[in-house]
Amino acid sequence: MIRGWVEADVPHGSAVMLPDGQMFGRVLNASGGFDPIYCISVAGDDLHFWYADAGSIELPNFVASHAQAFDKGTIERFRRLSFAVIGASGTGSPTIEQLMRLGAAVIVGVDDDHMEERNVNRILNSTMEDVRQERPKVDVLADAVERTGLGTRFIPIKKNLWAPEVVKEVAQCDIIFGCMDTVDGRYLLNAIASYYSIPYFDIGVRLDAIKDPSGVAHIREVCGTVNYLRPGRSSLVSRELFTMADVAAAGLRRNDPAAHDRQVEDGYIRGVAGHRPAVISVNVFASSLAVNELLARLHPYREESNGAYAAVTFSLASMELIYDHESGICDILGSKVGHGDTKPMLGLMELAERRTE
Repeated sequence: MIRGWVEADVPHGSAVMLPDGQMFGRVLNASGGFDPIYCISVAGDDLHFWYADAGSIELPNFVASHAQAFDKGTIERFRRLSFAVIGASGTGSPTIEQLMRLGAAVIVGVDDDHMEERNVNRILNSTMEDVRQERPKVDVLADAVERTGLGTRFIPIKKNLWAPEVVKEVAQCDIIFGCMDTVDGRYLLNAIASYYSIPYFDIGVRLDAIKDPSGVAHIREVCGTVNYLRPGRSSLVSRELFTMADVAAAGLRRNDPAAHDRQVEDGYIRGVAGHRPAVISVNVFASSLAVNELLARLHPYREESNGAYAAVTFSLASMELIYDHESGICDILGSKVGHGDTKPMLGLMELAERRTE
């Protein structure tokens, strides 16, 4: 009846919410029949994915042990979920490894860099032969996933995240893991998550060292933070991890390194760091914290509600876990939830310009 009123060739559907919050629905197809909505997802403090054919996935034997811990339903959802992991090195590599062994259906790995000798200390399953061949990092990880035979489909994308076609690919995933340290890249992932209503886990690691009078460096702090970004609430900007000026400076560095260097020399841009030290044990710790954060939101088990764990910070120097509650709404991205495809893409002129090349 409503489709008759609208008189437009657009999809029409309906949904039902049960007392426990679970939803199911259907859409009216072109022939006048009904098709079930395949999946309804909710990216809140808890993560919900409700499927029309729930219970129909046959679980392989290798997931039996963790199905006992997190229940069969959680692991069945894993066998359907697609994950975008941006960055295939320090924290990205162990994140991909864990998601695969938990039974992920699809992993989209994004990284435009190739193997170097300094990467072998933290990319799982990489070899010096990969370095000699200068193989793309995502290809190394794709081969490793294929060799396991666990059924995860790995899609290697050897391009920069700022390519419009890469943004589109990431936007089709169910969950995003950010394993990169560039400010503009992290902001872009936050924007994708907002526009397409996707839960986003951002992983950051920091190692600080100071030199004594003799010039010998000593570790002062080994720490990291996992930020869970819920669409429509706070962002990495509103949590003050960086400013929009930092994002602009990082964009200038990516697009025009010479101009960026001039602004650094002139004092307009400060705090620019080179390659940061990376230790596999710390990276794996941070990655594990992020993946466990995902599991806790798919299958809530903590003493407090998940809203209390918007950000979890660890310090290996003081042996502490510190967590912060979700609070506030981002002034920049808070109003962009669910906008989906826009022109320009994500409201960013840079993506519009690249789109027309």
